[in-house]
Amino acid sequence: MTTQNINLSTLPNIGKTLAEKLKVVGINTPDLLRSTGSEDAFIKLKTVDQETCINMLYALEGAIQGIRWHDLDRKRKSELKDFFDQIK
Repeated sequence: MTTQNINLSTLPNIGKTLAEKLKVVGINTPDLLRSTGSEDAFIKLKTVDQETCINMLYALEGAIQGIRWHDLDRKRKSELKDFFDQIK
């Protein structure tokens, strides 16, 4: 099933504000978010919003996995934290 025409804000963790920011950086569908990946999407967001935080990175990963970011497994959260620390 394709999600090309589904609104980003239907994904877990993606509210209206984050969906709008994603659209600004050219990510306007769930499929495009998945193919971009959480780290690359986060880097793109950081170019338009210097206040991006680690919770936004977790939110993107959770959206890609289809879960609340609080439920990310510990190993993946640790990988994302290491990534965040390297680029901040």
